[in-house]
Amino acid sequence: MLNYETELWEQGYSRIAGVDEAGRGCLFGDVVAAAVILPPGLVIEGVNDSKKLSEKKRESLYDTIMEKALAVGVGVVDVPTIERINIKQAARLAMKQAVEQLAVRPDYLLVDAEKVDAPIRQLAVIHGDALSQSIAAASIIAKVTRDRMCLHWDLEYPEYGIAIHKGYATKMHRERIAEHGPSPMHRKTFLNKILFAQQELF
Repeated sequence: MLNYETELWEQGYSRIAGVDEAGRGCLFGDVVAAAVILPPGLVIEGVNDSKKLSEKKRESLYDTIMEKALAVGVGVVDVPTIERINIKQAARLAMKQAVEQLAVRPDYLLVDAEKVDAPIRQLAVIHGDALSQSIAAASIIAKVTRDRMCLHWDLEYPEYGIAIHKGYATKMHRERIAEHGPSPMHRKTFLNKILFAQQELF
């Protein structure tokens, strides 16, 4: 998990930020990104792609990362913006915001399969959250942050079960949308694609 970081440390980079997002594929809610700079040489046991970890493990690692990181930044892009500029650009914007929120300026970015609009040297790493500790740490921060936001959204829109599926297109979520109709927090462009796909089956 430190191969990319080690190579960069050897080249003289010391403030390497891992960058990742959460919520890109959801039908509901904002997209969230995080940027994390960890101290050179630090190994945090258990850090991995956030999707491969239990909720309890993510929460525990979240606290450890927040305690040990040199800097953590979070970016959030709301549903109206997602609808206006599309989810790919919204995820990129959230990543840019996360990098800008870092209290320490990074000298290199390791990004999960994306490019950040920032004048900083960077590398897009395919499946980066499974290959780089820095990116994996960012994925955990982004995922836990967004999951906590889902708990608040669930109180506002209890009929959809957001706390359970976190806004993803599960069978339960699709059934609740069919029953109650979409909320203001649903991404209408995503819903249109699902409805179109369903119509294509008949």
